[in-house]
Amino acid sequence: MEKPNQTSPLVGFVLLGLSAHPKLEKMFFVLILLMYLVILLGNGVLILVTILDSRLHTPMYFFLENLSFLDICYTTSSVPLILDSFLTPQKTISFSACAVQMFLSFSMAGTECVLLSMMAFDRYVAICNPLRYPIVMSKAVYVPMAAGSWAIGGVASLVHTSLVIQLPFCGANIINHFTCEILAVLKLACADISISVISMEVTNVIFLGVPVLFISVSYVFIIATILRIPSSEGKKKAFSTCSAHLTVVIIFYGTLFFMYGKPKSKDSQGADKEDLADKLIPLFYGVVIPMLNPIIYSLRNNDVKAAVRNLVSQKCFRR
Repeated sequence: MEKPNQTSPLVGFVLLGLSAHPKLEKMFFVLILLMYLVILLGNGVLILVTILDSRLHTPMYFFLENLSFLDICYTTSSVPLILDSFLTPQKTISFSACAVQMFLSFSMAGTECVLLSMMAFDRYVAICNPLRYPIVMSKAVYVPMAAGSWAIGGVASLVHTSLVIQLPFCGANIINHFTCEILAVLKLACADISISVISMEVTNVIFLGVPVLFISVSYVFIIATILRIPSSEGKKKAFSTCSAHLTVVIIFYGTLFFMYGKPKSKDSQGADKEDLADKLIPLFYGVVIPMLNPIIYSLRNNDVKAAVRNLVSQKCFRR
């Protein structure tokens, strides 16, 4: 039996997905397909109501509109590939398509980290400095803030993707994942990956540590301001304006920290379970969270619920 050529470059990869767990594939196919449809519907409705309802033309809902559009883009860059992997025993993907998918997923994740911190700043100004809010969060400010979030995520992803695609890949071409997850791809490189690993660690600090610190400090001031409000009704109203964002932040960053900070198992039986967990946790992060975002913002926000009801009543009246 001939050995694989260790010097010839690879032209594509094989995505394993859940091929080692065939009994789970059909169940996950139906489950993820339903969740993807909910993501498209829920985030699409949020974008629609924030555009059509003039009462939602504020910085907070502009950021929410960006978050919904980001979730649609992020899931669309990976979910069709995941669904296809459940139907195909061995899903192959070209090197260039893998690079594009890797760039898009990393870019969207980085953008969301920055965008959530921008939304925290918006809530800080709205609650702690309400009189200055129209000046501080003017259109000339919040539009560049959102654009900057997209730019920072895109530039960071471009740097990491460029570092990965310049590495030589030879021999093994099997990615033990649903998609071209950057860490899974790095494991296949037949060269020193220390620069990529170090840059990833630095990026994790920038996109995880810095935003979490910024959001935490913002909410310390927000909570302190809310506690000084004399009436219980005033406290409830103030907290309701930021509770949805805080819930999304906890779920989003909690999943990321668990995904990148959990210890590795040393025994073979634990390694098998860990291997499955390493696939399902990013799946939760990449599909469940974008599905929960519009649900959280809809259920916990009276303005959004009123806008949706108004939109539905207008459609029914026209019929």
